[in-house]
Amino acid sequence: MPRTDTTMDLILWRHAEAEDGAPDGARALTARGRKQARAVARWLAKRLPENARILVSPAVRAQQTAAALERAVETEPRVDVGATPHEVLTAAGWPEGGGAVLVVGHQPTLGQVAALALTGVHASWPVKKGAVWWLRRRVRDGEVEVVLRAVIGPDLV
Repeated sequence: MPRTDTTMDLILWRHAEAEDGAPDGARALTARGRKQARAVARWLAKRLPENARILVSPAVRAQQTAAALERAVETEPRVDVGATPHEVLTAAGWPEGGGAVLVVGHQPTLGQVAALALTGVHASWPVKKGAVWWLRRRVRDGEVEVVLRAVIGPDLV
């Protein structure tokens, strides 16, 4: 039987601005993207629990974005370019895995993950480059709910 008392944070971080080009997985961050990643990493570092799992797409731009956090990460193919929302949620252990999981990935998948986790409905929501969406699954008065704790872009940190 699934647990219903678990609190879990799912933090979705879209990679920062990257160069155009091919192959897609080799695209690196631009100078602006590196600045965006550092700014958001500073914001996250103040809030992210020390024991948070950090799952990162193998794509260079996602790896470079996550590197700005200066924490150990897990390269996770299930959050790579073209991943499905279900693959990302499964990799993260959502909704009953407990703790905090940061996923550094791509659009349109992260917008689809946010929509599905918050509403239970498949939709494509826009997530700005470098932005973070922080969702929490919790139990209040015996009812399971998912709340949106924060949405913040690199231009606001």
